[in-house]
Amino acid sequence: MFDIIQLLPDSVANQIAAGEVVQRPASAVKELIENAIDSGADRIQLLVKEAGKSLIQVIDNGCGMSITDARMCFERHATSKIRKAEDLFTIRTMGFRGEAMASIAAISQVELKSRRHEDELGTCIRIEGSQVISQESISTSAGTLISVKNLFYNTPARRNFLKGNSVEMRHIIDEFQRVALAKPEIYFTLHHDGNEVFHLPKGSLKQRIIHLFGSAYNQKLVPVEEDTSIINLKGYVGKPEFAKKTRGEQFFFVNNRFIRDAYLNHAVFSAFQEVLQPDSFPLYVLFIDIDPANIDINVHPTKTEIKYQDEKAIYAIIRSAVKRALGKYNISPTLDFNQETGFSQMITTKAQEDIVPPKISYNPDFNPFSTDLKPNREIPFLRNNGEGRKERSSSGWESLYEIIKPEYPEINQLSLAGNTQIELVNEKIHKIGERQIFQLHNRFIISQIKSGFMLIDQQAAHERILYERFLVQLENRQGASQQSLFPQSVSLNAADFELVKDLLPDIQALGFQIREFGRNTIVVEGIPADLGNNISEIEMLEHLIEGFKNNQSTLKLDKRDNLARSLARNSAVKTGTALSAMEMNLMVDELFGCNMPNTSLNGKPVVITITIEELIQKFDK
Repeated sequence: MFDIIQLLPDSVANQIAAGEVVQRPASAVKELIENAIDSGADRIQLLVKEAGKSLIQVIDNGCGMSITDARMCFERHATSKIRKAEDLFTIRTMGFRGEAMASIAAISQVELKSRRHEDELGTCIRIEGSQVISQESISTSAGTLISVKNLFYNTPARRNFLKGNSVEMRHIIDEFQRVALAKPEIYFTLHHDGNEVFHLPKGSLKQRIIHLFGSAYNQKLVPVEEDTSIINLKGYVGKPEFAKKTRGEQFFFVNNRFIRDAYLNHAVFSAFQEVLQPDSFPLYVLFIDIDPANIDINVHPTKTEIKYQDEKAIYAIIRSAVKRALGKYNISPTLDFNQETGFSQMITTKAQEDIVPPKISYNPDFNPFSTDLKPNREIPFLRNNGEGRKERSSSGWESLYEIIKPEYPEINQLSLAGNTQIELVNEKIHKIGERQIFQLHNRFIISQIKSGFMLIDQQAAHERILYERFLVQLENRQGASQQSLFPQSVSLNAADFELVKDLLPDIQALGFQIREFGRNTIVVEGIPADLGNNISEIEMLEHLIEGFKNNQSTLKLDKRDNLARSLARNSAVKTGTALSAMEMNLMVDELFGCNMPNTSLNGKPVVITITIEELIQKFDK
């Protein structure tokens, strides 16, 4: 009988490892930048083309590699970070497995140029599909330049699973932001297809956050700092009023390594529990410094999960530190350094004096509706003690204050026990043609039908109407637009800017008039005509982006369906909005012209019908 167990060739083993390490271009970007950081570089440049599909290039000024090291770095499990198993529990470098370079070289065409600072010449090595094509000595700058070309060129099936350039570029930006946040003392740049996306000079953590996400974040940050025998915690959390509807800027770093940890995330949310609106997510960038012996980072191929020896203590420290920081923000007085101290003293002195209210003279006989008005006459409501002035007649002024009789006297005549009159505060009753319709508590619409009446949720109904209308506009590309009198410019972070560029044709089909205006900035020149005149262009676009990202992360919707759903939810009339009789009738008519009038976007009922028989049964009990 033949043996059936055989050793895999290195080329096959490397491609299997690549499936774990390199899932998309962003994975290769992460590994290459982390290697540049481990080399001691303080200046790192990233250049990508076609969202990394055709080129990923990382240039650093680190320590560089010798001829032997340049060749060895592409061997599987070849690493300079560890020598023995015990070293796994003292790791502070970004990489250590020794699989990244071998995995990348197995599925791409790689060119590496590197020179140590003490050497006169460097080395250049070219590899395709794990096969070394050439290696030679060259003249090059100190540090390392690595180019990864045509990712997945020899595995077309995996290349077909890649998304569009805009989606892949957003993933690259996410990875770049995580690494750049962890190292604010390093200069970073990112260029995509010749355009500069990020230019990040050396600075503090707060400056790095502002450079990455925009100058508006300068007013949103609350510092957090806590030193204990277990961990040292530092970083920033966002003010509660700036929380978003999506999990956006939330970053945990352990020993400067980005991690995902739902348990620690819950600790931050617990600290925000009493000050955060429901379904909102706060900003936080928190760094945990801990003894490497108390954690295990060797539990996940991408090194984004960590095991801790004492999770509960770390949870309690994070929760109390964030809560204390928010408490200081809420109770600290605001100092105005621009105010004149002399002015303040004057106000204090005046406040201590007795305040004498001013005396106002008026003419109680003034009647604005009197016909006895003459030109060049003195102001009538001021009393004139002079002689020769003709007094006006004061008769008939009581009619101005007569109570207007109600439109439905028979309703006001209804009374309960004790002659308590019914108060119609939120119910507005109208009768148009044969339909009786009124609004209940500015939330529900009640419409009479032959068998009884319908109870309609006005917000859910309007969302359904707009959703189906926007779907038709996206299909026909004929959304009506309302031109803005003053175009508004909107500055976005890099990830949101890439998202808008990807969605631009569909957004324009809905009626938005948007164009790019410089780096990470767009100009809104018009909004859909269906949204009315009281909609802020900037707020509407921001809500559209946040809603789209939220639906994308939870519902995994089609792009057009996601856009229509997000815009409908943000532009529909909200609970508490008073509607006129004409608006209510129009909404009812349009609702029953929809394909699915009875179901809301959440799958809940929009209309509830109550028959006369059901009402009679209620009273017969």
